[in-house]
Amino acid sequence: MSKFIQAIKKLNTPTDMTVGAPWKGIILFTIPMLIGNIAQQLYNTVDSIVVGKYIGDSALAAVGSAGPIVNMLLVLFIGISAGASIMVSQYFGAKNREALSYTIGNCITVTAIASVGLIIIAAPFIRPVLEMLNTPDTIIDGCADYLLICLIGIAGMAYYNILSGILRGLGDSISALIYLLVATVINIALDIFFVAVVQMGVAGVALATIIAQIVSAILCFIRLARMRTHFDFGKSFLKMKGSYVKTLVRLGIPSGLTQAIFSSAMIIVQSLTNCFGEQFIAANVVIMRVDGFAMMPNFSFGTALTTYAGQNVGAGLYDRVNKGAKQGTFLAVACSTIITAAILFFGKPLMHVFTDTNELVDLSYRLMLILAVGYIAVAVTQSLSGIMRGAGDTMTPMWISLITTVLIRVPVAYGISYLTRTAELPYGRQECIQISLLASWVIGAVLTAIFYRFGKWKDKAIQ
Repeated sequence: MSKFIQAIKKLNTPTDMTVGAPWKGIILFTIPMLIGNIAQQLYNTVDSIVVGKYIGDSALAAVGSAGPIVNMLLVLFIGISAGASIMVSQYFGAKNREALSYTIGNCITVTAIASVGLIIIAAPFIRPVLEMLNTPDTIIDGCADYLLICLIGIAGMAYYNILSGILRGLGDSISALIYLLVATVINIALDIFFVAVVQMGVAGVALATIIAQIVSAILCFIRLARMRTHFDFGKSFLKMKGSYVKTLVRLGIPSGLTQAIFSSAMIIVQSLTNCFGEQFIAANVVIMRVDGFAMMPNFSFGTALTTYAGQNVGAGLYDRVNKGAKQGTFLAVACSTIITAAILFFGKPLMHVFTDTNELVDLSYRLMLILAVGYIAVAVTQSLSGIMRGAGDTMTPMWISLITTVLIRVPVAYGISYLTRTAELPYGRQECIQISLLASWVIGAVLTAIFYRFGKWKDKAIQ
């Protein structure tokens, strides 16, 4: 029993990634995040199942239409979270208690101000934006209700993202996982209660989501407050200091912009996707669901390497950073290779999980084969980008994302579509969507490797 208690205590202790075998620390840090990402996917899937089963297709469409807007609202906090994680990991690695304390306190204050400001600014524009996006009259009311409730509760979503980012920066990926699992269970239970029992409709789904997020944020805050052996926590550290806020913005804004750029490109390419008809749209839905799970290891390794690099750069251990980059990238590539092989050999049965229509399965599988090898390229991009971000260079990954998304993916998709047009294919070949995505992934991996090898990311450490 004592060994079990010691093991639990060890899991709840911040991980110092400046010591021990790099690959072992990276794996131990990655696994909880990977489980958490799976939980997050299930979280969203259950939302859709409850809405579709208990309310109907219109409600499902309302929630789906609101999703991209909610993601755009969270872009600011994704940026703050990224900046916080980098600063915390570097100051933790450098054992700079004062700077770590001010960073955490300022992040909490900045998030509060940003949350209130976003509510005041965005609330009046919810309905006009939905009308501008030509949201159908049958779902616009439900969509507006969902967005307004999510906006009012945006602080819960924001603080979970920020505080879990701080915990990861301290080397604690276990707590963030546990609180996400708790939020998932609460969300599922409240979804069923508000929708099936109370019959609140779409508003009930939104309310369940923000309550679950608020609970997880409170748990993160309590966990952070109990870690005072590593930093100080009090009113004096909540007062904003220009140097820390400036660094937070400098590191965080590129990550937020990267997410915004990616979301915008998705909307542009979606307009081309819609031209190919209902079956192709359905095939892309299937592909994106599989893609969501296939990408999880890459994103998890990328985040783990951000923390790893941050701690070791903070400690001045650059040789160890390079060693970890090689081992972490190898692990990510190996994992993606296994996933690619699974898609190639078991792709069709996997597609049958989502549909019984053989034509749709064949189309989805054929298109998925184009993307499969690309996951290996993304493993390289995410791993090395994680290293650069952890070192304090968030601009280079942003520019690479801008180039591959805006200058490669969108033009390649529309270019292939235009060049392959015939009388039988008025919009060109359907494969243009997947080919453009594969091209952006491969070129992104090449550019990331070049900038990692010859870039100046080593000079970006926080002083």
